[in-house]
Amino acid sequence: MGTPLRIPATAQRTATVMFLHGLGQTNVAWYGMVQRMAGQLPNVEWILPQAPSRPVTLNAGHHRPSWFDIRSLPPGYDEWDDAGIASSVTGVEGLIQAEVHRGADPRRIILMGFSQGAALSLLVALTTLHELGGVISLSGWIPHRGREQIVHTEPSLPIFCGHGKNDIEIPTYYSEEAMAFLRDVLRLPTAFLTFKRYEGLAHTINGAEMYDVVTWIQSVLHMAPVTH
Repeated sequence: MGTPLRIPATAQRTATVMFLHGLGQTNVAWYGMVQRMAGQLPNVEWILPQAPSRPVTLNAGHHRPSWFDIRSLPPGYDEWDDAGIASSVTGVEGLIQAEVHRGADPRRIILMGFSQGAALSLLVALTTLHELGGVISLSGWIPHRGREQIVHTEPSLPIFCGHGKNDIEIPTYYSEEAMAFLRDVLRLPTAFLTFKRYEGLAHTINGAEMYDVVTWIQSVLHMAPVTH
């Protein structure tokens, strides 16, 4: 895992959001989008980790930034890279632990990711022994084989899933099915589950989704909206 980018809080830091990018992407490419959200959340410090470059089967073995190997899109039922996922989970857990050592309350740390980064964020949030503040999945999914490893789930973990209705790389069904798993198998209270679908949106994010994410973070962290 490369050196994370950081966007410091512009007021007293009371919370941390870690944003994990998608397959083939860089943290630098997401910096501007995250900075726009940061402007609405002055008490939040943002951490943007960088996935290592590794061979990706989907791309004929070419090296791309990737949290774990993937064979197809949409992901198959048996899609699983044990070594890659274990390494990335350990890396994110290390970042969480480092923030706790800096004095952060884990209940004020939120994991957030896009696509492959969303899948990793969900896996970490649903297996960590830390009581996190929440997790945000944008165009993500919960790998089926990873569900066998979910042995600890904080029953009060707030989860936000956002997905474009026109996404063909990770179809909306993947988030719908993940929410059903969280609700019906893990028995997470529906009050802690938020699912938003976005008309006309493909495998990306837009202003409406960013607005909903900011509003959700303000709500779960009990932060007042910024007024200009």
